[in-house]
Amino acid sequence: GKHAADFVCSNLPRFIVEGDGFPGEIEKAVSSAFLQTDAAFADACSVNSSLASGTTALAALIIGRSLLVANAGDCRAVVCCRGKAVEMSRDHKPSCNREKMRIEASGGYVYDGYLNGLLNVARAIGDWHMEGMKACDGLGPLSAEPEVMMRNLTEEDEFLIIGCDGMWDVFRSQNAVDFARRRLQEHNDPVACCKELVDEAIKRKSGDNLSVVVVCFNSIAPPVLTAPRPRVQRSISAEGLKELQGFLDSLAD
Repeated sequence: GKHAADFVCSNLPRFIVEGDGFPGEIEKAVSSAFLQTDAAFADACSVNSSLASGTTALAALIIGRSLLVANAGDCRAVVCCRGKAVEMSRDHKPSCNREKMRIEASGGYVYDGYLNGLLNVARAIGDWHMEGMKACDGLGPLSAEPEVMMRNLTEEDEFLIIGCDGMWDVFRSQNAVDFARRRLQEHNDPVACCKELVDEAIKRKSGDNLSVVVVCFNSIAPPVLTAPRPRVQRSISAEGLKELQGFLDSLAD
């Protein structure tokens, strides 16, 4: 919901940089900030019930040459490494075995792919108004705790795509990287590339919200990759050699 999303945008960055672990223990600081944001939104909703809503959240931080991605929900972050898609997050769907086990251990259930028969995500910030979803100790079926992935960026890492589920419903990760890479080779404009990804998702009949961010790691466009020519081994059997010799002898005659 909009209220939850606006609250996260306004507060999550502050909780991250003000955390005790920032920047030395960055993974711990970011995970703690997600939970702090969730608790703070619960307090805000208790004061103003009209704010009641929920949102998925994905945050990406680049510190030096390190990329951190923290995800709670079904958004996705994908790095393009020399044309290859490298997923930096996992979609938190209730039907995922790992999430289903966590949900059931927390007293919830999954019905027809939905958490407690109501939500099609297993992790989110907010939704405190939904009965049986969350617990004050943070151990309810709907978790705000993010999964965190780290990557040391190299010269081969070209750009990052962040998109909500409406995009990934119609794009595979590699497909999105291929599409974005071609566009960036044409104009090297990440803003235009975002619009083109959204337009293409609409053409592909995406039926959900669409938000896309493209972050280029270099100022130059992605290079054109040339595939190495395969080395073909040539061999001939003794029988084949005998047949060839016979053919050549017949020509000589």
